[in-house]
Amino acid sequence: MMRLAGTDLACVRGGRQVFRGLSFTLGAGEALLVTGPNGAGKSSLLRLVAGLVRPDAGRLDFEGGDPELTVGEQVHYLGHQDALKSSLSVRENLAFWAHFLGGEPAKGEAALAAVGHDGLARLPASYLSAGQRRRLSLARLIAVERPIWLLDEPTTALDTLGQAMLAELMRVHLAGSGLILAAAHGPIGLEKSKELRLGIGR
Repeated sequence: MMRLAGTDLACVRGGRQVFRGLSFTLGAGEALLVTGPNGAGKSSLLRLVAGLVRPDAGRLDFEGGDPELTVGEQVHYLGHQDALKSSLSVRENLAFWAHFLGGEPAKGEAALAAVGHDGLARLPASYLSAGQRRRLSLARLIAVERPIWLLDEPTTALDTLGQAMLAELMRVHLAGSGLILAAAHGPIGLEKSKELRLGIGR
């Protein structure tokens, strides 16, 4: 059974302590919603779990995953930027990420259909709206299977239908024993998620 745990984590960015003494536990099929004001460390926590930021103190443990891989190699990190190449088509962008993340290119078409982009596969990414770009980024989550999803304000730029689509993707991931750690200012469609509230100075 998979289990992700952070113990007495501390993070320093730009000489400022963002948080300290932070602990959490997340089991298979569970979601943790990280809330709090701007600057409280929500994004920093996700980046720390992803291996993009080193903890100043504390430890991060992931049980039940692939022992040959780091925690960062077993997560999907969806940040504020959609990280798309404007000159490539929708299909080519997803194929690039599938190859980069070690996935199977054959799953790309199903992933595009799941986010409603099967009819836009040949369109250059530069033609996409902000919401369409976000949907394409979400397609990476299902094109390449990884147990931990780290979602930073995932509903950004999504309309009502897009938010409902995201909620369904998250429900399916959790039903398959996946884990979700999401940072947001408000609800994102996870009805039974745990909450970790961060505050300035905590």
